[in-house]
Amino acid sequence: MAGRYDVIVLGAGAAGMMCAIRAGQRGRSVAVLDHAVAPGEKIRISGGGRCNFTNIHAGPKNFLSANPHFAKSALGRFTPKDFLAMVEGHGIAWHEKTLGQLFCDNSAKDIIRMLTDEMRSAGVDLRLRTEIGAIEPVAGGGYRVATSEGALEATSLVIATGGKSIPKMGATGFAYRVAEQFGLPLIETRPGLVPLTLDPQLLQRLAPLAGIAAPAEIRHGKTAFREALLFTHRGLSGPAILQISSYWREGDEITVAIEPDIDIFITLKTARQANGRQSAQTALAEILPKRLAQHFAEGEGMSGNMADQPDRRLQQLAAAVQAWPVKPSGSEGYRTAEVTLGGVDTACLDSRTMQVKTIPGLFFIGECVDVTGWLGGYNFQWAWASGHVAGEAA
Repeated sequence: MAGRYDVIVLGAGAAGMMCAIRAGQRGRSVAVLDHAVAPGEKIRISGGGRCNFTNIHAGPKNFLSANPHFAKSALGRFTPKDFLAMVEGHGIAWHEKTLGQLFCDNSAKDIIRMLTDEMRSAGVDLRLRTEIGAIEPVAGGGYRVATSEGALEATSLVIATGGKSIPKMGATGFAYRVAEQFGLPLIETRPGLVPLTLDPQLLQRLAPLAGIAAPAEIRHGKTAFREALLFTHRGLSGPAILQISSYWREGDEITVAIEPDIDIFITLKTARQANGRQSAQTALAEILPKRLAQHFAEGEGMSGNMADQPDRRLQQLAAAVQAWPVKPSGSEGYRTAEVTLGGVDTACLDSRTMQVKTIPGLFFIGECVDVTGWLGGYNFQWAWASGHVAGEAA
């Protein structure tokens, strides 16, 4: 299998395939290597199998990074509209869900097929079930990559092997080891978009609520997200929790407001006026799922009729539901995290090309870079954009 290419891309995920397509379209000879048996495994499982392939609102404000400006160039040069044009060009039916999220009507496999078809058209050599060994610079420029099938050489080497999230899908810290080998700085990595766990005492109190979902606003400092909250056997999940998890750090507190669009105090006062003989729990169950209403009413010791509850007690109950301070004990970790926060420090990369500033021909793209999007198609858009600009330059 020994051979020479213009470009070797390590990783047949979203970013790697997009990079290979663009480089191949420019007439570059390209090989994509991956240890997996199939390309785009994270694409396949995303969005419940329908792939939330981009978000029409994607912009730098939707990303976390030590340098929040870094993503601007790539995101500006390959936009959600550009990717959507590709999707429509392949006749893939899609629909928009809440908050600008775009999904396939049929299957995530349509996106994978589109990318593999595009790679084939661009003359890209896709090599799966290929283990990657040592990487070393070649005298006079370029790189040699040892593989389970023999050595390969290329002028440009693109690292697109992702982060540490979902190890059962084959995720490893490979990209970070390559970065360290070449003396590049790393921003501390941690799980992102991940369910949060609770200490045993609180978990025991919340056990009857497992499986209940409700609209919520979850706040951490000045950052807040309004989406669904889900109570689980391990703690808290749902889109609102996954979003805030990227901002939360161990030891921090978050504030939970359930049904944030309803003024619960006013609603309870109105219920008291309409029917003073009902209990606070019954009145609250008109707003919240029954078990949730019971949990908060009992937690505040609300017994007796609504007629017997002064405004002060109703305010206390409303605050328990809508200003609930929670200190998570941790997260579920990389096992269930959708992304990895941190990674290759953007300070060492050219934002226009994703090339290492001090090392010609070496590129890092996608999740392994310290650019992490919100939940809702943003991380795919970063993969497409960073892959595209690297493919333009590699």
